[in-house]
Amino acid sequence: MFLPFMTLPELDTLSAIIKRVAGQELLPRFADVSRKIKQDGSIVTVADRAIQDRLEFELKQHWPEYGLLGEEMTAADQAARLAQPGAGLWIVDPLDGTSNFAAGIPFYAVSVALMVAGKVVLGVVYDPARDECFSAVKGGLPCLNGEPLKGLPAPDSLQRCIATVDFKRLPTSLVVRLMHSPPYSSQRSFGSVALDWCWTAAGRFHLYLHGRQKIWDYAAGHLILEQMGGCSCSLDGSPVFSPCGEPRSAVAALDRDIFQQWRDWLLLV
Repeated sequence: MFLPFMTLPELDTLSAIIKRVAGQELLPRFADVSRKIKQDGSIVTVADRAIQDRLEFELKQHWPEYGLLGEEMTAADQAARLAQPGAGLWIVDPLDGTSNFAAGIPFYAVSVALMVAGKVVLGVVYDPARDECFSAVKGGLPCLNGEPLKGLPAPDSLQRCIATVDFKRLPTSLVVRLMHSPPYSSQRSFGSVALDWCWTAAGRFHLYLHGRQKIWDYAAGHLILEQMGGCSCSLDGSPVFSPCGEPRSAVAALDRDIFQQWRDWLLLV
């Protein structure tokens, strides 16, 4: 938990910055942007770099005491900032769902979280295509566009749930099991980790499973689900969040009973 005397950035101000930058840097480039393939095989576009640079500038203007960790930094810079976070560290995914964005699929987001003393204390995930801004502060209720987020009720059994599952990064044995004997009613995979967390928090998805995501992918969305009372863990049963650069797996649900059924099916220890 952050120190009680600490004054956090105002969510309204932060959200307004993110929405303005996304509107100026993302929407005009949607489905019409140059792209490159990074060393890990993922896509990066001009928009990724432009919005990260803009956010770094804007955040520094308002809160100069905090540094920034961004997805589009070099691995060496990322490691250095995690090793020495200072007073606090903005964790930024400037464009989560880059492949969707470049292909003209309207499911992508900007994700910004603030980590202080190894804990995420606030987070904002903005979906420009739907103009939906999810936000949360540690210890408070999450919001959607400034109003309290109201999670849809979960089904009464695992068999009636909608799951969002990223098969590509899961162990092969688990993928085979899910394909042959799925415990849920239906499955989706839309391609934005940050929005997956937020949609799970909103009850749009009932179950979540991902095998490998980085801290900038999940930091804000994980906090939003947590503050909604949702449950999560990694595939080995440990906490999802870790203040390091190593990828983490994630198992989650908004409803505690459904989460327990999901964990039991996955044979978590």
